[in-house]
Amino acid sequence: MSRILTGIQSSGKPHLGNILGAILPAIQLSEQANNQSFLFIADLHSLTSIKNAATLQDNTRAVAAAWLACGLDPSKVVFYRQSRVAAFHTELTWYLSCLTPYPMLANAHSFKDKSDQLADVNAGLFVYPVLMAADILLYDADFVPVGKDQKQHLEMTRDMAEGFNRTFGDTFVVPQSRIDERIMVIPGIDGRKMSKSYGNYLDVFLPEKELQKVTKKIISDSTPLEAPKDPETDITFKLFSLVANENEVAEMRQNYLNGGYGYGHAKQALFETLVSRFAPEREKFDYYYHQNSAALEQILQEGEAQARDVASKKIADVRQKLGFA
Repeated sequence: MSRILTGIQSSGKPHLGNILGAILPAIQLSEQANNQSFLFIADLHSLTSIKNAATLQDNTRAVAAAWLACGLDPSKVVFYRQSRVAAFHTELTWYLSCLTPYPMLANAHSFKDKSDQLADVNAGLFVYPVLMAADILLYDADFVPVGKDQKQHLEMTRDMAEGFNRTFGDTFVVPQSRIDERIMVIPGIDGRKMSKSYGNYLDVFLPEKELQKVTKKIISDSTPLEAPKDPETDITFKLFSLVANENEVAEMRQNYLNGGYGYGHAKQALFETLVSRFAPEREKFDYYYHQNSAALEQILQEGEAQARDVASKKIADVRQKLGFA
């Protein structure tokens, strides 16, 4: 049996990129009979950017609701908030930090990128890969579905696991990454990777009028309506191809090539497809996020009890190997 682990930060509501790139693939893996899945909300990680308790709690509830809305079955997975198992996650982070070379973290692409763009460059951002490694190694995950931007962090996790095992004996499973080549990077409305930190995302759980307004903001070039257009370079078409069926994508492609089809038409088609495709998810999200937070809380607490049981056994083994037990 393979153990799968995936986490989503609670730095905001999950957007289309989170859903297509992490949530849906993770749920599909959890439904395979030979897999055991640990799916969690990375709310400790979110503290690097969110400094308001009420906002963080609201975001965490939204992420949990999104997982359930997209079809997560709590009876088939271990579903939990990272912060509710924090003692084990942070303890292992310290142990790994003391064994991780400084240059490894200093050379992290993600840290360099955020350091260039953010005013709040805190120590949490620097040690982010170590906490991520602890999240994974604590549960002996065999496979970790990641996007292209997280691939280096997973490689660091492997290095940390192998380093600990060499020094203290066989302790951690060395995880492997799983990347869907088709959706490694979901483009945002400005063409960059879709990200909460960039503010360029599509939130499929927005009320229809708000979702339509955001969809209209997708950047496009100035090609006249009557002229042919290149679907391969257009952001709207790229997003549409990720959510529409094969026939719809082929039809829009031909419309682009024929001319007489404007970007406004394409954006409207994308909006309508988002609403129709995610109609059941939008309804379930509303139920858990707005109407029944008690049911949501109960599901999380049950998963957290399971997570603590697994994590406590692993940390006990680590303590013994280190001489702390």
